[in-house]
Amino acid sequence: MSRQLITFQIGDQILGVDIMAIREIRAWSPATPLPNVPAHVRGVVNLRGVVLPVLDLSHRLGWGLTSPSARHVIIVVRIGDQLQGLIVDAVNDIVTVPDDGMQPLPDIGDNAAANFLEGLATIDQRLILVLALERLIDTIALAPSSPSLAEAA
Repeated sequence: MSRQLITFQIGDQILGVDIMAIREIRAWSPATPLPNVPAHVRGVVNLRGVVLPVLDLSHRLGWGLTSPSARHVIIVVRIGDQLQGLIVDAVNDIVTVPDDGMQPLPDIGDNAAANFLEGLATIDQRLILVLALERLIDTIALAPSSPSLAEAA
């Protein structure tokens, strides 16, 4: 069965996530930093009353820290039972990957970025790194039952 991916960019890399995991794509807005969280957790934003953790995807993948600007976007995805925001450079398009279009990752040793990938897809001569979203979050990052910032005050 073919599947649809939303593709986006981080630097020159094209990545994709399953379209069913996407909840919303929103313009960049500064995140409120939290103490004692992993470096790739840039903070939280308020999404219509829901406190949403925002992850620096470039940093999480080991590609360096993002300096967010107005051109960046936050892709809101559902990972397990929690919404997370991913900072990316730009959203590209929706692509359909046929059944035989996904390739496994080559064995390249201990590569941290490869730990976060489900596989590779080739669409129109472009190689797309397909994210395994559930591997991006730390089990301790932010529990779904965390109180909102307003409640904590």
